[in-house]
Amino acid sequence: MSRKPDIRQLSLLDWEPPVIVTAYDPAQVRGNTYEFSLCRAISVTLTECGRTRPEVASEMSDILGKTVTVNMLNAYASGQREDHQISVPRFNALIGATGDMRLVEFLAAPRGWAVIERRYLKAIELAAVAEKKKELTRMEMGLRRQMGGRF
Repeated sequence: MSRKPDIRQLSLLDWEPPVIVTAYDPAQVRGNTYEFSLCRAISVTLTECGRTRPEVASEMSDILGKTVTVNMLNAYASGQREDHQISVPRFNALIGATGDMRLVEFLAAPRGWAVIERRYLKAIELAAVAEKKKELTRMEMGLRRQMGGRF
């Protein structure tokens, strides 16, 4: 008599860590200028966000309290429309409408910064403190050696 496996019970062997994507594939946003790369990033986000452009435009309009049209989104996503750059408030609304953290990371990465969720800040702070503690311990040991073990 064999028992059926309980489908409600998860298997530890089947667990895989979540895939965290915080940056665009460089090939997707390659461009001759920063402006063109930004257009490519917007285009990739609009394609991959799981919402239609009319839905994104409507959500952005709600966030801003001003009308955002699909034509505007198309212009922001087109590298050929150099005269139609997205404004900061509209960029912020685009982030809100799509939930795509990669847009913020696109701005931060060239400066050597990273975008993370706030819930990870304490863990990062703890790691920084531990790193500093190791550095101070190495300095202390070096000074003790220089003093010949006195103290």
